[in-house]
Amino acid sequence: MQQIAVEKVALVVFDWDGTVMDSVGRIVSSLRAAAGIAKLKVPTEHAAKQIIGLSLDPAFDILFPGITEAQRALMFQHYRDHYMLHDTTPTPLFSGVEQVLSQLKDSNIKLAVATGKQRRGLNRMFDETGLAKYFDTSRCADEAQSKPHPDMLQQILHQLDVPAQQAIMVGDTSHDMKMAQAIAMPRVGVTHGVHGREVLSQFEPKAIIDSLPELMDHIY
Repeated sequence: MQQIAVEKVALVVFDWDGTVMDSVGRIVSSLRAAAGIAKLKVPTEHAAKQIIGLSLDPAFDILFPGITEAQRALMFQHYRDHYMLHDTTPTPLFSGVEQVLSQLKDSNIKLAVATGKQRRGLNRMFDETGLAKYFDTSRCADEAQSKPHPDMLQQILHQLDVPAQQAIMVGDTSHDMKMAQAIAMPRVGVTHGVHGREVLSQFEPKAIIDSLPELMDHIY
């Protein structure tokens, strides 16, 4: 992969789950447990992984075709309860995350998050990790259209007054790559989350990296 060809990188937007935080395992196990409690067909681990990054409504439509509103409400409740209260699967930050954020911030590059989490969930993660201080803004599932629609990125770019060509989207899924590609925004795929090189490469990323510290090699 070539280095990112932009005149000046002014903004880096990060996905959260599977990019900043190693939370894929807990999401998958919580989704499958919630489906069982709600008496829906339990999705395979592979199927559950593929919807990570989407907002919950479209994710449930994919995993549970024909889901009723009553079943949807149960899934929301059981998924959140299981994720927050019952599932003990660790969700550490990926190695080098804070170092990368600090380096970017010290270089006067703006930082943002675009996530399928709802605002309450992201704020909780900000509080637990102490990473909020690095980010200039963020957009969540209940504040924008779901990925892969580029609404989250468009809102962030507008708020921070940065053209798409001077920003980079960093994410681990096809959903992240698609939403950046839709507005011709440079993008970097990360392989330590949901999708590997074969999937990420389909969306013409400027780079595919195996760990976040490698991102720094593609910015300067």
